[in-house]
Amino acid sequence: MSTRTLVLLPSLAAKKVSDTQIIITRKFLDGVHEYLKYWPGKLVVLIEEDPNLSDNLDNVTIDINRLPFLIKMVDFDNIHTEIELQSDSIVLAAVSNRQNHISTVCKYKKIQNIYISENSLRTRIQMVNATTGNVLRRVKKYLWEAYQEWKQRRAIARASGVQCNGTPTFRAYQAINQNALLYFDTRVTEDMLISQTELQEKSTYCLENRPLRLLFSGRLLKIKGVDHLIMVAAELKKLGVRFEMSICGDGDLKALMTHQIHVFELSDSVKMMGNLEFKSELVPFVKKNADLFICCHRQGDPSCTYLETMSCGIPIVGYDNEAFAGLVQYSDTGWPVKMNRPDLLAKKIAELDGNRQAIVAESYKAVNFSRQHTFEKTFQRRIDHINTVSESKFI
Repeated sequence: MSTRTLVLLPSLAAKKVSDTQIIITRKFLDGVHEYLKYWPGKLVVLIEEDPNLSDNLDNVTIDINRLPFLIKMVDFDNIHTEIELQSDSIVLAAVSNRQNHISTVCKYKKIQNIYISENSLRTRIQMVNATTGNVLRRVKKYLWEAYQEWKQRRAIARASGVQCNGTPTFRAYQAINQNALLYFDTRVTEDMLISQTELQEKSTYCLENRPLRLLFSGRLLKIKGVDHLIMVAAELKKLGVRFEMSICGDGDLKALMTHQIHVFELSDSVKMMGNLEFKSELVPFVKKNADLFICCHRQGDPSCTYLETMSCGIPIVGYDNEAFAGLVQYSDTGWPVKMNRPDLLAKKIAELDGNRQAIVAESYKAVNFSRQHTFEKTFQRRIDHINTVSESKFI
């Protein structure tokens, strides 16, 4: 087991308040504390400063001297000067435009490094399509993303390893780096998995002649396809399907969706639930109040929503973006339909409404797959991978 110093280079930035205080997201801090639980050696975070960091509900102000690890503000352009990059270090970097040179720096210093990848080129292009209306700006962003992909592939090929969140980047990069690891992101721990009793109760309810309970949870943004949820609900109403749809989350499209619910006269069947705290509110709600998760994601980001939903015994019907399609193939669970076709989503849901036994069967398969990919097991696999790479001979 390695006792080297693990150096984390996150893609996010922090805001400096004083020489001892910074503003940073709570989620990132929680992640670093998890590394501390599993990593046997020292841990250092080198992070860039963003003086314009906007306020975020997840942002917290911390005293860096009170942390159980070293966190230091740096400039990635001058990362080669940082004394933390020594022969007894292993660097965990992010696949991003600010870190394409990290593997070159590490190779020069004879330090092992691993990249963490999330969004494939195809997914990034889909994000551009969903967020950029002007054609010329869109083309410029296409060219920039293509150039970034070329640089990222060169960087990953030089690295000691790569950890791929989801199948899209794993399929893209496993051929150019012999130490590629596939994992599925999730926040669900062993104790949060749906119990056998809870699953049986949910299955019994599903098999009864009651309205089908549909769910979405996540950010209410265009790239998440949430505007299509109301279209799906309207189609289901036309098809005569009895259903209840709960939409959990908040975001830019909340007002529009609320208006659409009124326009299509869906108030009796579609409910906007607002933000629910993940562990204490959302997970218990999902376990008890959903039969199917509706996923209209227009791009293939490796959302933790997939595994977290499946761990509650809820199978997914959704657009065939590359992340969901890859997960379906890997887990043999769920139903992908053609992208940007809310009518086909509704048709599939109507079909499943008439075959509740299929929903129940997929529920059990979803839980069994999630049980092998809990937060603890996933994190341990990633740490084992880092240890293996750190102990390998430097090339």
